[in-house]
Amino acid sequence: MTDDTEPPESKLTRSKQRWAREGKFLTGKVTRPEEQRLPPGQHLTADWPVLDLGMLPNVTRERWRLDVYGAVEQTLYWDWPQFMAQPQTQFVSDIHCVTTWSRYDNQWEGLATRDLLAACQPREDARFVVLHSYDGYTTNLPLEDFAAEDALLAHSWSGTPLEQEHGGPVRLVVPHLYFWKSAKWLQRIEFLAGDAPGFWEVRGYHNRGDPWAEQRYSGD
Repeated sequence: MTDDTEPPESKLTRSKQRWAREGKFLTGKVTRPEEQRLPPGQHLTADWPVLDLGMLPNVTRERWRLDVYGAVEQTLYWDWPQFMAQPQTQFVSDIHCVTTWSRYDNQWEGLATRDLLAACQPREDARFVVLHSYDGYTTNLPLEDFAAEDALLAHSWSGTPLEQEHGGPVRLVVPHLYFWKSAKWLQRIEFLAGDAPGFWEVRGYHNRGDPWAEQRYSGD
């Protein structure tokens, strides 16, 4: 005898079924041969260099908040317990920094961006995402890049809480783009119908930042 009972339908299952029908968010992680794993112009490092705007915001987990708003059906205002009550996912991925260093096999834990999308329900006109950080930094992403298979809002690295200097309590991780797109000290996520270039993008950096295409600067 087989159990034909199906789990109850939820907003998450309805969203993922609709995305499957529409072929939505089919981008991001690409399996590459080992000899193509390191993007052109990059060198490997075992360290994790620290790069920021010169200000290190001291945001404790008790004070941390995440606002998700804009072109969404469901605006979110999460504190730390609400964020940690969401589905938790682990990914292993590489870091590629525009300053030419790469670091392999980083172990992340956090909220997959696809689960965030299921919670906030982007409207049909949503095309772009702007990440706002506690230090005033911003960066922009097409919605398809934000929704990549292995993108997440990370709170842990290598099994320990993400250190402040690396963007803790929570940072974005989008492994298939240069790491300036993975905003540290994440505070707000804004969904927009039109593009809105961020801090580095208006200062000459490429608007997308694909490491394998060496999209470092606006003329690349």
